[in-house]
Amino acid sequence: MILKSGGIAAAMAVALLSAMSLPATAQEADAAACGTDRTIDIAEMTWPSAAALAHIHATILEAGFGCDVEIVTGDTVPTSSSMLTRGTPAVAPELWTSAIEEPWAEGIAAGDVVNLSDAITDGTVEGWFIPRYLQEEHPELTSAEAVIARPDLFADPEEPDQGRLYSCPPGWACELSTSALFEAFDMEETWNLFSPGSGGALDASIARAFTREEPILFYYWGPTAILGKYDAVQLDLGETKPEVYVCNTDPDCDEPAGVTAYPSSPAIVGAAAWVQEEAPEVAEYFSKVGLTNAEISELLVYGDENQADAADTAVNFLKTKEDLWTSWVSPEVAEKVKASLS
Repeated sequence: MILKSGGIAAAMAVALLSAMSLPATAQEADAAACGTDRTIDIAEMTWPSAAALAHIHATILEAGFGCDVEIVTGDTVPTSSSMLTRGTPAVAPELWTSAIEEPWAEGIAAGDVVNLSDAITDGTVEGWFIPRYLQEEHPELTSAEAVIARPDLFADPEEPDQGRLYSCPPGWACELSTSALFEAFDMEETWNLFSPGSGGALDASIARAFTREEPILFYYWGPTAILGKYDAVQLDLGETKPEVYVCNTDPDCDEPAGVTAYPSSPAIVGAAAWVQEEAPEVAEYFSKVGLTNAEISELLVYGDENQADAADTAVNFLKTKEDLWTSWVSPEVAEKVKASLS
């Protein structure tokens, strides 16, 4: 087609106006899709579930939303403190707020931080467990009291006339709580409280018992790969008494140890307030990402069985659990994420 000079000028003007109406660079286009050109730094906490979630969300935000994402090292207290005072990191995908309850509530009231959703929709799990195959053989073993009355079923290999309760490694907070319950239930005469040397040693003891289908009574928590891999039943420890639990876990408390169930700690997706203000699409995404204890424990099994790090565990989840994560995003975003994985 041949244009006269006036037509050429008009066409150039239209092209210029069209170019001016589009983002100048691909980076600006990504920022528009993400909602912000600021880096969204995501805290990778020190425990496996939070670390895997950080990588899952980083991949979806980067590949699907076009966000500039950075994963940073985190832990409950330093991450929340930095978020409250500096607005960074932008997101903590599994923030257990029980240890920071007061400052976090004050930060929400001041408009510094926000709760975007529950990271674990049915709450964290902590308590005493036995194998399901053992409970099926002995249906009466549903409570701590019922199990405590049968030390013969859980014979200590080193002292067969005593039962064995597997506790936490030295120095862990759960060592205090389990020791306190051991005392409160008056188990000293017929049971031994066994303290493994490390978390790995505790896991190995549990795995060995389940593999051999042997009886075992053990403390554990979730979400974790152990509870995802092995069919364990949580025992009824009675009513949750927060004041008793606080004393049980405080070495300086002078009150006698008391019987209480473990409280379920809230685990949220916490964020700096600017995320909701500047990137509402990202905030809306995080409002949908809650997973159950069982779902998180299941995703961790891959990492445990394959000695995979958090990044590889995240990739496996995105490839094998499309039915879960695609419900968090639009079809367009989902396709971009899938393409990035191939």
